[in-house]
Amino acid sequence: MKDEDKSAATYAKANGTIANYVTSFENDAVNITSASALMKNYKAMSVVLGAYGLSSIQNETALVKDLLTQDPTSSTSVAAKSGNSTWLAFAKAFSAWNETSSSSTATSPFADSSTVETLAAKYEETKYESSLEDSDSTSGVGNALYFTRTMTSSMTLNDIMSDSSLLKVVETVSGYNPTQFGALDYDEQKRLLSKKVDLSDFSTPAKVQKYAEQYLTMLQITPQTTDKPATLLSLYGADGSGSSVLSLFGVSSGTSLVSALYG
Repeated sequence: MKDEDKSAATYAKANGTIANYVTSFENDAVNITSASALMKNYKAMSVVLGAYGLSSIQNETALVKDLLTQDPTSSTSVAAKSGNSTWLAFAKAFSAWNETSSSSTATSPFADSSTVETLAAKYEETKYESSLEDSDSTSGVGNALYFTRTMTSSMTLNDIMSDSSLLKVVETVSGYNPTQFGALDYDEQKRLLSKKVDLSDFSTPAKVQKYAEQYLTMLQITPQTTDKPATLLSLYGADGSGSSVLSLFGVSSGTSLVSALYG
C-alpha cells in the first residue's frame, strides 16, 4: 500500500500501451473542452473511465454521454437514479459539461493540470492492480489494494455489488465462494449479503485495511480458483466437489439434486 503509487508508475512506464495512453491523455487534455470531444478521444476516455474504475462501460456510449452531460444534482439524471456512488462521483467531476452549465463560463475539468495528473495516476493504479490479479488471481493482492484504495464509508451494499472487485472481497470475507455465489440471481445475492455485511466495517481507513487483510488471510486458508466454470451439477454438489451453493442454505452437499430442488 505504501509504495503502490510508485509501483504503479513503474509498471505503467514498462507497459507500452498504458504509457502511450497516459502520454496521449496528458498531451490532449488541455484541448478537450467538451463531453463530445472527450468521447471522440478513445485514449483519453480510456484513462478517465479507468481512473474511476468504469472501464467496463466505455462501449456503452449512451450511458457515458448521460453521465457526462446530465446534471448530477437532478433527481431525474441517470447518475442520481442509479444510486451508484461511483457513477455519481464521475458525473459530479464533469458537471461543468452538463446540459445546464453555460459553455461560456464553465471551467473545463482538465483546466487544472493537477486534475490531469491525478486521473493519470489513478488510471495507472487501476491497471497495476488488474495486472496483479491477472498474473496471480489466487493471491488477491490486486483486489485487496483496489478495495483499500476505493472503499469509503459512504458506500452502500448496492455500490459494493455494482463493482466486481469490491464484491469479490466482500463475498470472500462473508464466507462465500465468488464463482458459486455469482450463480445466484441478484436479489438472492443481496439478501444473503445483507445478513453478513456490516457497513460499519468500512467506517474508517483503518477498518477498511483490516477488512482487506482479512480477505487476504482467507485466501491463504482457502485459495480460490476460477478456471473451472460453475455448472448446475457443481452448484448443487453433484460433481463430487467438496462445497456447493447448497451450503449457503444450510443443506448438505450430499443431498440429491432432486431432493435439493424439490424437497
